[in-house]
Amino acid sequence: MTDPKLELTARDLNATNGARRRSRRLSARISRLTEVPAGSMVELPGRGSTYVVDLPGPTPDAPTVFLLHGAATTAMLNWFPSLKELNERYRVVLFDQRWHGHGIRSGNFDLDDCADDVIALADVLEVPRPILAGYSMGGITAQLTAHRHPDRVGGLVLCATTYRFQEKWRERAFHRTLAALAATTAEFSWRRAALKSSRLPELPANTWPVGRMDRWAMGEMRSLSGWALAQAIAVLGRFDSSPWLPNLKVPTAVVITTHDRALPVYRQLEMAKMIPGAEIFLAPAGHAACVLEADVFVPVLLEACRSVVDRV
Repeated sequence: MTDPKLELTARDLNATNGARRRSRRLSARISRLTEVPAGSMVELPGRGSTYVVDLPGPTPDAPTVFLLHGAATTAMLNWFPSLKELNERYRVVLFDQRWHGHGIRSGNFDLDDCADDVIALADVLEVPRPILAGYSMGGITAQLTAHRHPDRVGGLVLCATTYRFQEKWRERAFHRTLAALAATTAEFSWRRAALKSSRLPELPANTWPVGRMDRWAMGEMRSLSGWALAQAIAVLGRFDSSPWLPNLKVPTAVVITTHDRALPVYRQLEMAKMIPGAEIFLAPAGHAACVLEADVFVPVLLEACRSVVDRV
């Protein structure tokens, strides 16, 4: 049951960070971009290949941050507004998770596989203990990676994410209906998704004409399969880390998106309070803050990453 004090605190956070709606126009930091860093396909032994962008840090001993993206997007589309400033301080690695973009294609979508992919990539890149920054679904992957591989994760930065999805009756009804639909269409879904992936270009585009970022963004979106995403969301709906979240022992920062309508603010706060020693950072923005409100989100992300690095 939800603690009323937590609900009150969440409401206070929203009030503190202002009631005005913020502009959803692209900020100056990204509207003039005409390219993003290019990556390559990397084979994870015994698992498959995925699209990886590996940006060397400012010094050879700079900490390494793995960026884990949300559902219904790609690694680059989720994180590109943050890359320049993150890369001034850290080695930055981002990759497409399973059934997203140019990620691994498998017979089903399994969160344990997603978590193990993170460590497999760390092995290939020879990164012993990366810091994992996860956004929405990526935050779930990050939690699960730290739970399954506690000796391989240096720290967590959990952004706009949660520890469970089903609590209110509307949420339970949505996820149970979606799960039932996904179960009846699973074989067809993966077949259609595989067919779609076979038509993708070998590598994603990383440049576009001046003023036509929309073309690039739509290209990234076209790499996604709606059929596969329905299966992935059904799996996410069953996730609940509350039994083991208090046992995480890594330095953690939680970035709460205080205008979030997709994931309740009080649930983000509950998650933060379950993790021993977690520090809370407030981003007065909505669930798509990583791109649509990057001017608000990126400085908070940098502060959260710094707090984890300092503790590591």
